[in-house]
Amino acid sequence: MSTTIFHNPRCSKSRATLELLTKNQQEPEIIEYLKSPPSRDQLVTILDKLCMEPRDLMRTHEAPYKENNMDNPALQRDELIDFMIQFPVLIERPIVIHQDKVAIGRPPENILKIL
Repeated sequence: MSTTIFHNPRCSKSRATLELLTKNQQEPEIIEYLKSPPSRDQLVTILDKLCMEPRDLMRTHEAPYKENNMDNPALQRDELIDFMIQFPVLIERPIVIHQDKVAIGRPPENILKIL
């Protein structure tokens, strides 16, 4: 069974989610998404599987969100995804992919529904 976590080791929720995965006998591929952001295709798939739009998966309090006026309703989905790739700090964390299911580990227990 394939499991991946888009992880930020400095984030307590991300660390707790990773710990919960290992307690549930998962050995996930760990992607530090700030160093290796997801691709456009990966983000589109994640958003689609979560039934979310880009802003739903964005950390709106981060500086790049405010500095780039990303609250502008005229911005299109593709433009917002481009910003998420350019500024991965905007991506909510952690994201866990298990087989063909996706969950956000906020709270970490959210991931249990996809294991």
